[in-house]
Amino acid sequence: MSNVNGKPVAREAVGSSSSSRSRELSRDFVFDMRSLSRQPGSLRDETRTARAPDGVGSGLVLVPAGADVSLSLRFEAVSEGVLVTGSAVAPLTGECARCLEPVTSTIEVSFQELYLYQPGTTDEKDDGEERYLDGDLLDLEPAFRDAVVLALPLSPLCREDCPGLCPDCGARLAEAGPDHGHGENVDPRWAALRQLDVSDQELRGLFSGACRQQAGSMAE
Repeated sequence: MSNVNGKPVAREAVGSSSSSRSRELSRDFVFDMRSLSRQPGSLRDETRTARAPDGVGSGLVLVPAGADVSLSLRFEAVSEGVLVTGSAVAPLTGECARCLEPVTSTIEVSFQELYLYQPGTTDEKDDGEERYLDGDLLDLEPAFRDAVVLALPLSPLCREDCPGLCPDCGARLAEAGPDHGHGENVDPRWAALRQLDVSDQELRGLFSGACRQQAGSMAE
């Protein structure tokens, strides 16, 4: 609580706006199952355009938060819960793994998940892999997130034959062209050898002498 002109004003918690936005985006992936009968075999088809939640991606590529995700779903009542079968199409943004240029594309994933009506009453421990309905609500976001992350390319490319960057100056080789180069690259530790004026015959003589000296040492 802070004071402005002598009046108390509630101070907004740090990060509250971003967390509320995340919750708002996540609501797009929550479906109400009250209209689906619990009679096994009952079906309901639904299409929806949802806004992508935060943090769907890994490495060099991700689904932008708030981007439109096209969902095509079928909900089927089974004895244990609700079986969801569907597909999602979402945009991707990232960087080329070779030249670091921006990359945009789309990804389409398919998934099938069983949401149980309630946790089991047996003594077996939940291994964390099962999903449950929250009352009559089904939260599809975890299933969508897992399906996208598994389908993402590990090394996204701006094009299949991207030549990458020049290892010497960092220029994009696709723009620099095939003639791009920096002459003869010599390790600086050996650069002083360029100053030596030694003929081929002298080099052969030095090499032969070194070999004879080594052979004599081995004979001893």
